[in-house]
Amino acid sequence: MGGAVSAGEDNDELIDNLKEAQYIRTELVEQAFRAIDRADYYLEEFKENAYKDLAWKHGNIHLSAPCIYSEVMEALDLQPGLSFLNLGSGTGYLSSMVGLILGPFGVNHGVELHSDVIEYAKQKLDFFIRTSDSFDKFDFCEPSFVTGNCLEISPDCSQYDRVYCGAGVQKEHEEYMKNLLKVGGILVMPLEEKPCHSESGKSRLVQLPPVAVRSLQDLARIAIRGTIKKIIHQETVSKNGNGLKNTPRFKRRRVRRRRMETIVFLDKEVFASRISNPSDDNSCEDLEEEGREEEEKTLPETKPDPPVNFLRQKVLNLPLPDPLKYYLLYYREK
Repeated sequence: MGGAVSAGEDNDELIDNLKEAQYIRTELVEQAFRAIDRADYYLEEFKENAYKDLAWKHGNIHLSAPCIYSEVMEALDLQPGLSFLNLGSGTGYLSSMVGLILGPFGVNHGVELHSDVIEYAKQKLDFFIRTSDSFDKFDFCEPSFVTGNCLEISPDCSQYDRVYCGAGVQKEHEEYMKNLLKVGGILVMPLEEKPCHSESGKSRLVQLPPVAVRSLQDLARIAIRGTIKKIIHQETVSKNGNGLKNTPRFKRRRVRRRRMETIVFLDKEVFASRISNPSDDNSCEDLEEEGREEEEKTLPETKPDPPVNFLRQKVLNLPLPDPLKYYLLYYREK
């Protein structure tokens, strides 16, 4: 499925297209989509297709189309601190975006049938935590993945505020899925499709991860990072008059207007005259814009400066021992 919106040249343009088509409608969902590059979850040889609104499958690895993920994220109505269960968690792309919204006090669990996909998801999660600046811009709820059949979850497992089933299930399993929800929770899933089966064909109850209680040391790290982010926000507001939110990169669409001519026949003579057209008032503007485009073409191409990770800078400048600084940075590479 997919193909509902045009392909983008990069992740931001893909998100712009999803917003324009009303698949992405809320700010929280938009921020999560922009924070994680979809191409990072593709194998290298298939990355050229990452920004198309199409599903991708290679072996057991599968990614749904961006329009599907955006509809799911909007339907889940995610909020900080909620618990989330992803049945058929796949590459972990969706779970990671959800984790950016849930924040450090949420719960983020995933169940995946194929063990090789679990390993792939863990590699992608580790890469995101170690290398992405988005990790420092958000308070992240790290997802935990377990291998198993989503229809064989232990009956004594915890219930969740939000549940998404990416694997197809039949109508007869609807009540089973609803039992995974807390009162007032939201379940998003496809119905009346072929159910999944375990690889061995033997029934084995899936034990979901326990709800972890954060240590005092971890809570202190979350609080310190939160305080530093507030200071950075206040400094940015006083300096620029706005917050940390990046303005979406919407590309201006130029409309080429055609001048209309009318031919008047009068007593076997021909007179050509232009029709008065409101669009003609913009002709000078179009010419100026074309001139600017020509100037831009002649200018040498310069790469934009890489984004500055202000949180990392602040932490590294703190009068603290280096091991404590690196702990505050989650031992990230950059």
